Order: sequence, then structure tokens, then C-alpha cells
Amino acid sequence: MGISTIRIPDVGEGVAQVELSEWFVKPGDAVREDDILASVMTDKATVEIPSLYTGTIVSLGAELGEVVAVGSMLVTIEHAGEGATEAPAAETAEDTAEPAPAADATPAPAPKLSAAPSVAAAPAGDARAPRAAGEAPLASPAVRRRAREAGIDLRQVRGTGRAGRIIQADLDAVFARGPGDAPAPSGRSRRTGTEDIRVIGLRRKIADRMSLANARIPHITVIEEIDVTALEDLRAAMNAERGDRAKLTMLPFVTAALSRAVARHPEMNAHFDDDAGIVTRHAAVHIGIATMTDNGLIVPVLRHAEALGPHATATEIGRLAEAARNGSAKREELSGSTITITSLGPLGAIATTPIINHPEVAILGINKMAVRPQWDGQQFVPRKMMNISASFDHRVIDGWDAASFVALVKRLLENPALIFMESEA
Repeated sequence: MGISTIRIPDVGEGVAQVELSEWFVKPGDAVREDDILASVMTDKATVEIPSLYTGTIVSLGAELGEVVAVGSMLVTIEHAGEGATEAPAAETAEDTAEPAPAADATPAPAPKLSAAPSVAAAPAGDARAPRAAGEAPLASPAVRRRAREAGIDLRQVRGTGRAGRIIQADLDAVFARGPGDAPAPSGRSRRTGTEDIRVIGLRRKIADRMSLANARIPHITVIEEIDVTALEDLRAAMNAERGDRAKLTMLPFVTAALSRAVARHPEMNAHFDDDAGIVTRHAAVHIGIATMTDNGLIVPVLRHAEALGPHATATEIGRLAEAARNGSAKREELSGSTITITSLGPLGAIATTPIINHPEVAILGINKMAVRPQWDGQQFVPRKMMNISASFDHRVIDGWDAASFVALVKRLLENPALIFMESEA
């Protein structure tokens, strides 16, 4: 037997450090070649690192949330062969050269790049009993949410993932046993104890960006009420004639109105480098679409929104949202936005105060649509109403300009024919 070291790979793009965002193994675990050992996060993506050997994990080189240098030890692993060897850093998808393997091992395929961590399942039969009292269950946010909605106490669920992690298949097994066998919450009995959750990985990236935006950007938010009755009528008519094209939601019309509005207000489609004191206005309209995923908020980018029709926009937004949620979004699809749209979807709200996506200078928030009575001069009539909340960087955007911009967006959405006219709105 021999003991080898697997090191943090070079993930390219000049990245010198990564954050250890998830472990899939622990000391003593048996692993096969190609099994995922851990995932590490850069500013743009998560990289899954596979094992180069079949053997047993001896030790781990970092703790969750720790920022480690490329080339530092990830794990040591005992495997078939004589003497200790130094395993090459696992190859990334961006590398072109084959890693030099130890004499008694074959290197694994490149680690996978994704926009969010994924969970590796253990081999069938690797079930573990529910943990001891006070021991917190290991599970992803998606699994925790599903269990919470179903009223399942994860402390009573057997985990078949690595290190006893509870995976979706474990919840499926609970449902398959039927409601009579499903673990249930303790009802009205008193609950005690606490759970400490480290802010790591994507969640920490989000926290860092929100802190940066809140600390450096003095926000001004303008909220306006919009009558979208005509827009909803147009959307319904276009969907009735869409054929095999993508179904239109409200969002393609909002992106079209926003593209139209920034043509009149180029100061809104800009980045502000506050260190250099330079505002860069962009001709292209690359709209960030804030998308909620199981692992947190991700902002894929709808590129050249100014050149897309509503059906093409709907198709591209759907593709980007799915890529963000399943972790297949590419780096270039998650960066380069010039202005952002955020929405709480069907949950909605009467009003929100969106935080600007630094270094942008404006963000548009879409709030809940509802039928409300409106006075038409003679009587109250039911109208479909929706509020928008737009935040601006008050260092470079004055209040008058912000209000003028929101008024133009309101005019376009209330008179949707203007969005598609060739002349200026």
C-alpha cells in the first residue's frame, strides 16, 4: 500500500486561491477513482475535484470555508501500491495537458465546473442510522427545504450520502414508506437546541457582494405604481398566437422596456469605478436576471437585450435560469451585466428596495401584480396593477434623473405598443 497526496488544482484565469465549499468525504472513507472528494469555489464557479485513486482517505487538508492556495494539499489517500507518492493536482476543464500520474494509478477525468455545489451520492447500501441526539443532520439547502415543506424531521432520516449526508433519494424513501411511517415533527412540544451554520461558498460570496454594495453605494429608491392591464392583454394575445415558440411571461416585456429606456437614459446602463472615479457607459444592454436557486441568488446575464424580440428573450431567459439552477452556467454567462432586474416572482411584495449589483449604478425590482380598483373619472374599475422599485447609485445618479427614468419605464409598460415602435419612445 502507498499514501499519496492530492492537491488543489489550478482552475485557470489566474486564480491563486479558492474556498473549500463542500466535503464529500471524511477520514476513513473508502473512495473509488473518479469519486468526487470536495468542491472548491472561485469568484465565478464551483469546481468539483475527483479522486485520482481507489483507496481510503487518510486525512483532509482544509476545513469548510477555509481559503486555500492552489497547489496546497486537499487530501492524503492510502491506495494500492508501494511507498508514498505525490499525486498531481486534479486537472480542470480548462487544462489541456494530461496530469502526470503516479506509477500505480490512472488520473481521473477533469473536475466538473458548475455555478453551484452539487451533492455526490454514496454507493447503494451505505446507509447510516439516524444520528445521535444533538448531532445536526447533513443536508443541502434543497433537501432541507423539501423536508421542511413536507413536515419531515431530518434528525430521524437515514442519510445514504457520504459522511451520512441526507440526499433527495433518502426523502424519496421516506415518502415511499407512506405517511404512517414518515417521521413527524414533535407537534406542540417544546423545542430546544441551536444549529450553527457556517456562511461559506456561494452564500458567503453573496454576503460579500451585498456588504460591498451596501457599504460603498448610497442608494436612492424610487417606487412607482403601473397599470399593466394593456400589457397583460397584449401578452395573452401574443401567447395565443405563439405556436411552438416560448411562452411569454411579464419579464420579456420588462427587459424590452428597460432596453428602450436606457437608450434615452444612457447614464443608467453604466458601471462606476469609484476607486478611479470613472463612470463607463455601455452601448450594449446586458441585463442581469437575478435568479433564486437551491444554493442562493445567482445572476445570469441576458446579453444584448436591445437586439432580442420578446420570444427570443423568453427562450434565452428560460435557458439561463435553468443553467443557473442546475449548475451548468458558464463563467461568461454569470458576469458582465450592465444593469439588473430582480423579482420575487409569484411571492411578490407591494414594494421592495433592491440592492444594486456593484459596480452597476441601477437595478429594477418587479413587485407583485394584483387587481385593484382604480378611479377612471366616473367610477372605480378593476385594473391589473404592479409596482416597480428602482434603486440608483446616488453618487452618480441625481434624484430628478432617477424619477425621470422610472417615469419613462412606467409610460412604456402602460403603453406597450411604444416598446416596439421604431421611433424613440
